Amino acid sequence: MQLFTIGFTRKTADDFFSRLSKAGVTRIADVRLNNVSQLAGFAKKADLKYFAETICGVGYQHLVALAPEKTMLDDYKKKTHDWDTYEARFNSLMKERRIEQIISRDQLEGACLLCSEDKPHHCHRRLVAEYLRDAWGDVDIIHL
Repeated sequence: MQLFTIGFTRKTADDFFSRLSKAGVTRIADVRLNNVSQLAGFAKKADLKYFAETICGVGYQHLVALAPEKTMLDDYKKKTHDWDTYEARFNSLMKERRIEQIISRDQLEGACLLCSEDKPHHCHRRLVAEYLRDAWGDVDIIHL
Protein backbone atom coordinates (compact mmCIF):
# COMPACT_ATOMS: atom_id res chain seq x y z
CA MET A 1 0.00 0.00 0.00
CA GLN A 2 1.26 3.47 -0.88
CA LEU A 3 0.46 6.36 1.45
CA PHE A 4 1.64 9.82 0.43
CA THR A 5 2.06 12.95 2.54
CA ILE A 6 2.32 16.60 1.54
CA GLY A 7 2.29 20.04 3.10
CA PHE A 8 1.08 23.05 1.19
CA THR A 9 3.17 25.75 2.89
CA ARG A 10 5.91 27.21 0.67
CA LYS A 11 4.40 25.67 -2.44
CA THR A 12 2.72 27.34 -5.34
CA ALA A 13 -0.53 25.84 -6.55
CA ASP A 14 1.31 24.66 -9.67
CA ASP A 15 3.98 22.85 -7.65
CA PHE A 16 1.45 21.39 -5.19
CA PHE A 17 -0.97 19.98 -7.77
CA SER A 18 1.86 18.84 -10.07
CA ARG A 19 3.35 16.76 -7.25
CA LEU A 20 -0.01 15.10 -6.60
CA SER A 21 -0.56 14.35 -10.28
CA LYS A 22 2.94 13.01 -10.94
CA ALA A 23 2.75 10.73 -7.90
CA GLY A 24 -0.55 9.19 -8.97
CA VAL A 25 -2.40 10.21 -5.81
CA THR A 26 -6.06 9.06 -5.83
CA ARG A 27 -7.42 11.36 -3.12
CA ILE A 28 -6.38 14.00 -0.65
CA ALA A 29 -6.91 13.04 2.98
CA ASP A 30 -6.92 16.37 4.80
CA VAL A 31 -5.68 15.72 8.35
CA ARG A 32 -5.79 19.32 9.54
CA LEU A 33 -7.93 20.25 12.50
CA ASN A 34 -8.84 23.52 10.78
CA ASN A 35 -9.22 23.13 7.02
CA VAL A 36 -10.15 26.73 6.25
CA SER A 37 -6.57 27.97 6.54
CA GLN A 38 -5.59 31.30 5.11
CA LEU A 39 -1.94 30.23 4.66
CA ALA A 40 -2.50 29.36 1.00
CA GLY A 41 -5.63 30.32 -0.89
CA PHE A 42 -5.78 27.04 -2.79
CA ALA A 43 -5.72 25.00 0.45
CA LYS A 44 -9.04 26.11 1.91
CA LYS A 45 -11.53 23.22 2.13
CA ALA A 46 -14.00 24.11 -0.64
CA ASP A 47 -11.32 25.47 -2.96
CA LEU A 48 -8.99 22.53 -2.36
CA LYS A 49 -11.76 20.03 -3.10
CA TYR A 50 -12.61 21.84 -6.35
CA PHE A 51 -8.99 22.22 -7.50
CA ALA A 52 -8.10 18.62 -6.62
CA GLU A 53 -11.01 17.28 -8.66
CA THR A 54 -10.63 19.72 -11.56
CA ILE A 55 -6.85 19.81 -11.91
CA CYS A 56 -5.83 16.32 -10.79
CA GLY A 57 -9.02 14.27 -10.95
CA VAL A 58 -8.58 13.22 -7.32
CA GLY A 59 -11.06 13.10 -4.47
CA TYR A 60 -10.99 14.99 -1.20
CA GLN A 61 -11.87 13.99 2.35
CA HIS A 62 -11.42 15.78 5.65
CA LEU A 63 -10.40 13.29 8.35
CA VAL A 64 -10.58 15.11 11.69
CA ALA A 65 -9.96 11.80 13.49
CA LEU A 66 -6.37 12.06 12.19
CA ALA A 67 -5.87 15.63 13.45
CA PRO A 68 -4.43 16.70 16.80
CA GLU A 69 -6.60 18.21 19.52
CA LYS A 70 -6.63 22.00 19.65
CA THR A 71 -4.95 22.25 23.07
CA MET A 72 -2.20 19.86 22.00
CA LEU A 73 -1.54 21.87 18.84
CA ASP A 74 -1.65 25.19 20.71
CA ASP A 75 0.82 23.95 23.34
CA TYR A 76 3.30 23.05 20.61
CA LYS A 77 2.81 26.22 18.55
CA LYS A 78 3.17 28.43 21.64
CA LYS A 79 6.27 26.43 22.59
CA THR A 80 4.73 25.33 25.89
CA HIS A 81 5.79 21.81 24.83
CA ASP A 82 8.66 20.70 22.62
CA TRP A 83 8.39 18.40 19.61
CA ASP A 84 9.15 15.24 21.59
CA THR A 85 6.31 15.97 24.02
CA TYR A 86 3.94 16.80 21.17
CA GLU A 87 4.90 13.60 19.34
CA ALA A 88 4.31 11.45 22.44
CA ARG A 89 0.96 13.11 23.14
CA PHE A 90 -0.18 12.76 19.54
CA ASN A 91 0.89 9.10 19.33
CA SER A 92 -1.09 8.44 22.53
CA LEU A 93 -4.10 10.21 21.04
CA MET A 94 -3.98 8.06 17.88
CA LYS A 95 -3.78 4.93 20.01
CA GLU A 96 -6.68 6.11 22.17
CA ARG A 97 -8.77 6.89 19.07
CA ARG A 98 -7.81 3.51 17.53
CA ILE A 99 -7.34 5.20 14.15
CA GLU A 100 -6.18 1.95 12.58
CA GLN A 101 -9.69 0.59 13.21
CA ILE A 102 -11.83 3.63 12.44
CA ILE A 103 -10.03 4.41 9.17
CA SER A 104 -9.87 1.59 6.63
CA ARG A 105 -6.90 0.72 4.45
CA ASP A 106 -9.15 1.08 1.40
CA GLN A 107 -9.97 4.64 2.45
CA LEU A 108 -6.28 5.58 2.39
CA GLU A 109 -4.92 3.39 -0.42
CA GLY A 110 -3.15 5.82 -2.77
CA ALA A 111 -4.25 8.78 -0.65
CA CYS A 112 -2.11 11.74 0.32
CA LEU A 113 -2.22 12.98 3.90
CA LEU A 114 -2.35 16.76 3.76
CA CYS A 115 -1.27 19.26 6.38
CA SER A 116 0.25 22.71 6.30
CA GLU A 117 3.86 22.04 7.33
CA ASP A 118 6.32 22.28 4.45
CA LYS A 119 8.45 19.32 5.58
CA PRO A 120 7.20 16.14 7.27
CA HIS A 121 9.87 16.04 10.00
CA HIS A 122 7.87 18.01 12.59
CA CYS A 123 4.37 17.42 11.30
CA HIS A 124 1.65 15.14 12.56
CA ARG A 125 0.96 13.79 9.04
CA ARG A 126 4.24 11.88 9.26
CA LEU A 127 3.25 10.54 12.68
CA VAL A 128 -0.11 9.38 11.28
CA ALA A 129 1.57 7.64 8.34
CA GLU A 130 4.13 5.93 10.56
CA TYR A 131 1.49 4.89 13.11
CA LEU A 132 -0.63 3.31 10.38
CA ARG A 133 2.40 1.61 8.84
CA ASP A 134 3.23 0.10 12.22
CA ALA A 135 -0.39 -0.97 12.80
CA TRP A 136 -1.17 -2.28 9.31
CA GLY A 137 2.25 -3.29 8.02
CA ASP A 138 3.08 -3.19 4.30
CA VAL A 139 2.63 0.60 4.01
CA ASP A 140 5.10 2.48 1.82
CA ILE A 141 5.24 6.13 2.97
CA ILE A 142 6.14 8.66 0.28
CA HIS A 143 6.62 12.30 1.26
CA LEU A 144 5.95 14.62 -1.68
